[in-house]
Amino acid sequence: MIKIGLIGYGTIGKRVADAILLQKDMELVGIAANSYNYRVETAVEKGIPIYSSDKNTDTKSIDDLRNNKINTNGNFNELLGKLDIIVDCTPKKIGRLNKELYTKLGIKAIYQGGEKADIGQSFVAQCNYAQAINKQNIRVVSCNTTGLARTINAVNLKYPIKRVRATLIRRAADPSDSDKGPINSVVPSFELPSHHGPDVRTVLPNIEVFTTAVVIPTTLMHMHTLSIDLIDESNKPTKEDILEIFNSSTRIRVIKTNAQITSTADIMEYAKDLGNKRGDMMEICVWDNGIGVHGKEIFFMQAIHQESDVIPENIDAIRAAIGFEDAEESIKMTNKSLGLK
Repeated sequence: MIKIGLIGYGTIGKRVADAILLQKDMELVGIAANSYNYRVETAVEKGIPIYSSDKNTDTKSIDDLRNNKINTNGNFNELLGKLDIIVDCTPKKIGRLNKELYTKLGIKAIYQGGEKADIGQSFVAQCNYAQAINKQNIRVVSCNTTGLARTINAVNLKYPIKRVRATLIRRAADPSDSDKGPINSVVPSFELPSHHGPDVRTVLPNIEVFTTAVVIPTTLMHMHTLSIDLIDESNKPTKEDILEIFNSSTRIRVIKTNAQITSTADIMEYAKDLGNKRGDMMEICVWDNGIGVHGKEIFFMQAIHQESDVIPENIDAIRAAIGFEDAEESIKMTNKSLGLK
């Protein structure tokens, strides 16, 4: 049984914690909380042991938790002393600060995509699981990078890719982030390429990926439009070929437009009707009628649920770090527990 702790019980952290609880080979020893809030209350109701995020002799967090009648099992150092691995879901840059402590204690760590790529082995299970086996530090790449990597890799396995051009239409904030915007504008990124393209290459280094991005006033999902140029001009796929690739690939869901799912709002409603926990959609959603082929160029559109698509990758990253070598089996186990194909 893999003994796991988690720090950063927010949008990603609470979902990773729930996913860990579903694994037959994992034990969630506890979560480290920085302060009292409704998320900590729900963790208590689920029976998850609570620790404070205080290090060494600090008591600020534990005092706040206890003042709000949250029973704690100790501080962060005490939690780390009971673990095989820590999943760090703290806001970007905090994970890097925590790394020094993990390294000192010899604790393996999983970080999120907000951290710089040099913090550890970048990871998408379908792309480079083998490279992460037994690594001390693994970085699950961001929601956007995960989405791009899944679909690009699926195509590349059958039709080798020369280059990818993608535009990311990014949601402005998560639904619970009421203090963020924009509210009534489209904000372009003047970083060219946007950081997503180089990030994809941390898991798919042999494919040229150039990305641009804009932020729009929505909270539901990200949208990507992709143009893929293939290497082999003599092996040109049809639309049906690409559709079959996506239909047969794990963690990708083909969306039927004739089922009247024609927007990100429709996808989110569809996820709820499927009975997905929190209405999440962990698969990358590709519209069937959004796929086009012109010669050796492939075009498609995909939607990314930024709150949940990286959750299965975190579970597989844990197994890789501990030394579980069978990528296909890990993905299968994770998918079964989360109801994914």
